Amino acid sequence: MTGSNPWTRLTGVLLLTSLIAMIAGAAIVVPSGLTLNSADPDAALAAVGEQFGLHLTELAFDVLGWLALTAAGLVMSARSAQAPGPHLVTLAGGLLAASGLAGLLHDAGNLALTQLAADRTAPAVATVAWAVLLTAKWVVNLAGLLWVAATAAAAAGVPMPTGLRIAGAVAAISGLAAVALPWTTGTDGLTVALEQLGYALHLPIMIWYGALGWRYLRDR
Repeated sequence: MTGSNPWTRLTGVLLLTSLIAMIAGAAIVVPSGLTLNSADPDAALAAVGEQFGLHLTELAFDVLGWLALTAAGLVMSARSAQAPGPHLVTLAGGLLAASGLAGLLHDAGNLALTQLAADRTAPAVATVAWAVLLTAKWVVNLAGLLWVAATAAAAAGVPMPTGLRIAGAVAAISGLAAVALPWTTGTDGLTVALEQLGYALHLPIMIWYGALGWRYLRDR
């Protein structure tokens, strides 16, 4: 890895942008009750309807975060031929881009919910909202799984200090625990507390990519 390469710096900027945007979105969602639990579509519709502007603001941050992550993955794959272990780096970049695209699909579902919330008293709106929310939740779970796989591949293949490599492995394990959470609840779905735990378990991955992005910027 050579910091004089503008593509390296671009990857760093994109990874840091993704981290900042996602943390900003989470900082809005968690305290405001906009986690939009699929187990209670009526409450989700009411929350969006009552905090419409806040919901759109959070979505804007989330979309920016997933877009930046997608772009970082594409850039990482494109420049992988210049790095040792190019196949693992290409895999990491491809998985990262796929994770970003799945995250954007999740946001598309949450955006559709804003239209449903605008007419939440209409017949069958709660049923449709439940289907949209459930789909969005499992799509973001897929995004998390791809993110974990990308982290494992990056920790194994991207040139970095041993400490950062170990931290990447630990972050991947934490993210895997977050991905496994929905499978532990059977047909009941995640509670609000478990959803917030999922956010916390994904945080090490977000921070690790932020550290990797900072390294890309500083390694000149």
